[in-house]
Amino acid sequence: MDKFLATQATDARVLEIGVPGGAGYGHFFPNHTTLDIDPARKPDLVGDIYHLPFPDGSFPVVVMIEVLEHLQEPARALEEVARVLKPGGKLILTTRFLGPMHDVPHDYFRFTYYGLTYLLRDWEQVEVHADLTTMETMGTFFQRLAYQTDMRGGKITKGLLILCAQIFSRLNWLIKKEYGNITRTVPLEGGLLASGYHVVAHKP
Repeated sequence: MDKFLATQATDARVLEIGVPGGAGYGHFFPNHTTLDIDPARKPDLVGDIYHLPFPDGSFPVVVMIEVLEHLQEPARALEEVARVLKPGGKLILTTRFLGPMHDVPHDYFRFTYYGLTYLLRDWEQVEVHADLTTMETMGTFFQRLAYQTDMRGGKITKGLLILCAQIFSRLNWLIKKEYGNITRTVPLEGGLLASGYHVVAHKP
């Protein structure tokens, strides 16, 4: 995540929708205004992504980190984001494709590469890139099993799962080619399995 955001770092005025835990991403976007629907997260503004409290064309950049999968109406949200972006403005987002339930009960969707490109079909210069390789994604499944379950065997079982996560994350070299169908007639670029995607798109 940090490696991707470092490539998008800017001193421009940024609207960051969704306040992350921990240190957040302000060091990449020092001139940012944060907005979140949950006041407990202490955003600069408490607000609803479907009714952003800004005039049209207010920001050159909007950032949404791990937000899209938590929205009941993602297409409507992106329309509102486009409204507050300046013409040519940039949307930077990350979202999940394959991953466990999180932040329940507000976990609604998962997005494929093709789903994201369809949602952003009216945008320009759309870039969608997998955040992990196929085997790294497999490793995250073992990791999350360790973190988000109570298992028989306690620390020993969880230790084995973490070991599996580390092993799988180093095995992508075993894959020679990936396909988009079970009969292996459609070559697939960008990975068979991805934990999520990094996206950059520009408002026309």
